[in-house]
Amino acid sequence: MGAFPYQLIATDLDGTLLRHDETVSARTREALDAATAAGAAHIVVTGRPVRSTRHILDDLGYEGIAVCGQGAQVYHAGEHRLLTSVTLDRQLAGLALAKIEAEVGPLSLAASRDGVDGAFLTGDGYQSVPGVLAAQPITDPSELWAQPLTKVYVQHPSLGDDELWSVAHRVAGGLVGVTMAGAGIVELLPLGLSKATGLSLAARRLGVKATGTIAFGDMPNDIPMFGWAAHGVAMANAHDELKAVADEVTLSNEEDGIAVVLERLLGA
Repeated sequence: MGAFPYQLIATDLDGTLLRHDETVSARTREALDAATAAGAAHIVVTGRPVRSTRHILDDLGYEGIAVCGQGAQVYHAGEHRLLTSVTLDRQLAGLALAKIEAEVGPLSLAASRDGVDGAFLTGDGYQSVPGVLAAQPITDPSELWAQPLTKVYVQHPSLGDDELWSVAHRVAGGLVGVTMAGAGIVELLPLGLSKATGLSLAARRLGVKATGTIAFGDMPNDIPMFGWAAHGVAMANAHDELKAVADEVTLSNEEDGIAVVLERLLGA
């Protein structure tokens, strides 16, 4: 093994570091261990809120800083506490939703509450992703807005994710951030917030700059992170929008795509 050319390895979770069954392969674990032994730090940067990320980090034996909630939460995994947290302006989010619904009709909504144990609330008709977020259904729509939120999720009964994402960004992008994190996951965020925001905060704590960072991802919500890092690697299973801005494309998350790149950089 040779020297590793980056000081920081930033990896998304779903569709990137994790396989379909939410595990990390032995080969990828070994490649990350080798890179960290060579002096690099590994940081998880995920759209998942802390509540649905903790068990994965604990299983990995991950005790460092993680960026969760699309950059809203900087979390210390070893101490199980939030270092920073950014919440969504609920009044602006309501105005944004009104603009989107005026364009496309009624939406199904969900939201993540702030905090390490923030609940994932789902309104009528919202289809949550199995295994990713443990949903707490609500019957009173006002309950969605009763406490501070990190993000709001929107779904449409007939529009596809790409079209909903595009419309939401066009009509409400001046009020909130709009991103797509996976199938059925279009999100409204605090304006200006992205994975790059959280990653830059975490990297500063680690004493690492963008020029020393390599990032791995698979969805459009990883585009800002690729723009911040020195080198962006898209998985083979990545969305075309991310591949278009990536510095390279590796194999899929099921084929140890991260390990392939790390092993090459280590000269394995």
